[in-house]
Amino acid sequence: MKRSFFRKKLTADDLVAMEKHGLSRSEEIWSRLMRDKTSMICLGFIVILILVAVFANFLLDEKLVTEQNVTERIQGPSAAHWFGTDLYGRDIFARVVYGSRISLSIGLLTVIISTVIGGLLGAIAAYYGGISDGIIMRITDVFLAIPEQLLAMTVVAALGATPASVIAALSIAVIPNRARLVRSAVLGIVDSQYVEAARAVGMGSQGIILKEIIPNTLGPIIVVSTQGIASIILTVSSLSYLGVGIQPPTPEWGAIIFEAREFLRIAPYMLLLPGFVIVLTALAFNLAGDGLRDALDPRLKGLISQYDWLQK
Repeated sequence: MKRSFFRKKLTADDLVAMEKHGLSRSEEIWSRLMRDKTSMICLGFIVILILVAVFANFLLDEKLVTEQNVTERIQGPSAAHWFGTDLYGRDIFARVVYGSRISLSIGLLTVIISTVIGGLLGAIAAYYGGISDGIIMRITDVFLAIPEQLLAMTVVAALGATPASVIAALSIAVIPNRARLVRSAVLGIVDSQYVEAARAVGMGSQGIILKEIIPNTLGPIIVVSTQGIASIILTVSSLSYLGVGIQPPTPEWGAIIFEAREFLRIAPYMLLLPGFVIVLTALAFNLAGDGLRDALDPRLKGLISQYDWLQK
């Protein structure tokens, strides 16, 4: 039987064995993450959701998404139509499945673009300081003064309601937050010994930023980006629901709810079931981000994973 951690008395032989069988950083992170069942369930759900989005064509006939069938309009959930049908007789479950492609793609691409651009701006501001820091931070302050959703709505209204314009709008809205996050992380390591060593051997500023500084700030960036996907998916859905995002009949989650809003009284499933999928997806990304945050916490480094090895 395994003993409690707080009752386990470590001997000198145990410490020597832990040192001999030490785990790598990635193994320690994975070990801590595996202990968090909630995060693992959420990661499994996210993986399944991504696979469903990628292979939607093989799972469901696209005709269920696009073709209208007035004889089956506004039918409740059944074995034939798991989420029921909409005003035009289209299968809502199929539209949700195909809509996951658009919602997840916008979320992932927005996070990647905003993280890369914002990360570089934040690293440059913290590394060089002075005038560069002042200019970059004052510009980000201007954008931070505008609510993200309002800024996104303005950009979409100017560029048109297309997936590309939505990604551009949300990226512009998120970049200032990423820049500030990376700047605060870089300020804590810009004067560290390994950065000074890189300068001493003649490495240029660009190389130091890309090879030494940014890789050592990936922990908080990964956590915030994971949780940011949930926020972006909700924002995209809200923009579509307000009529300024992805427009019907494109099967995007918010657009599906937008079309169903008038039938809330007579056919609430048309709105509630797709809404439940949105909430569940956002919750999964948030909880997975929480698990990654705990796994990447340096204060826990080596403690849990070494204990796990001792119990084997």
